[in-house]
Amino acid sequence: MIFKFLKFGIVGFSGMVIDFSITFLLKEKLKIHRYISSSAGFTIAASSNYLFNRLWTFESSNPRVLVEYSTFIIISLIGLAINNLFLYLFEKKLKFYMAKLFAIGVTTIWNFFANYYLTFTH
Repeated sequence: MIFKFLKFGIVGFSGMVIDFSITFLLKEKLKIHRYISSSAGFTIAASSNYLFNRLWTFESSNPRVLVEYSTFIIISLIGLAINNLFLYLFEKKLKFYMAKLFAIGVTTIWNFFANYYLTFTH
């Protein structure tokens, strides 16, 4: 399980790069509204994370790809809510980026275990 968690972290980092890149491109270069840009970045990153986690981290062969993908996206959206909640709760007690780091840590643990037990169980 530790090896899968490390792989999950690598995939998550690649998703963060994709998210920030797409958001930057849409917001700064194409002048699309920041929330639309950010939502597009999140969606593309979550989709790529699903694909990489399916193929590499969990090596899933589940033929019910749409169900698996939908479960992954729902877990990702819950993770986004958890991230924002922890950021909100701790940014006044900690410096913003320390609170963000803490929120990312909690969210990563949630996302890994939820996907380990719910998405990629086949």
